[in-house]
Amino acid sequence: MHGYEQKLVEFLQQLFHTIGWPGVVVIMTLESANIPIPSEVTMPLAGWMLAPTKTAAILWGGFYGALGCTIGSVISYAIGAFGGRPFLEKYGRYVLVTPHDIDRADEWFAKWGDATAFVSRMLPIVRTFISLPAGVAKMRFWTFTLYTFVGSFIWAGVLAFAGFEFGARWERIREIMRPFDIPIAIVLVVGFAFYVWHHVRHAQKYYREQEAAEK
Repeated sequence: MHGYEQKLVEFLQQLFHTIGWPGVVVIMTLESANIPIPSEVTMPLAGWMLAPTKTAAILWGGFYGALGCTIGSVISYAIGAFGGRPFLEKYGRYVLVTPHDIDRADEWFAKWGDATAFVSRMLPIVRTFISLPAGVAKMRFWTFTLYTFVGSFIWAGVLAFAGFEFGARWERIREIMRPFDIPIAIVLVVGFAFYVWHHVRHAQKYYREQEAAEK
C-alpha cells in the first residue's frame, strides 16, 4: 500500500504542478466515483503545493475538493438511481436482495439519509461508497448534492489546511490516519458477514413463500 501511495504522490505532484486546482477536481471526482485514490493523500498534497495561505488552503482546498467529490458522487448516485434498483428488482434474488429489502432501504434513507450523506463524507473508506446506495434508495437529489458538498468541503478543507501546515512533512498526516483504515474495514467486513447470514435466511424464506403462492 505504501509503495502505491508513493507512486500516487509522484503522479499528483506532476498533475498539480501542470494544471493546479483543476487537477484536484479531477482526482476527487475519480475518488468519489469509486476509483481507489485516497483523498488523505490528494488534499494534503494540494494544500502544500497549491495554497499560498492558510485561508486559501481551507477555502480553495475545501471548494475544489468538494466540487470534485460532488461530481463523482453524482455519477455514482445516477448509476444507483437509474440502474441499481431495476437491476436489483430483476436479479436481486441471486445476491440475496428481495423487494422488501429495497423498500426498507427507501424508508431508511427517507428517515436518516440526509444525515448519512453528510456524516459519511468525513469517514475514510465509507465516504467513497455511500452515493450508490443513496441513488438506489432514491434519496432526494438536491438534498443529497447539498449535504455531499458541505460534508466534502469540511473534509477536504481540513486535509488541505493540514497539508499546508505540515508543509514538506505532509506525509505525517497519512501516517496518523492510516491506522483508522483497518478498524473501519473490519467493521465493514463484520457488517457484511452479518448481512449475508441474515439475508440468506430471509431471502430463502421470502422466495420459498413466493414460489408456494404461485403454485
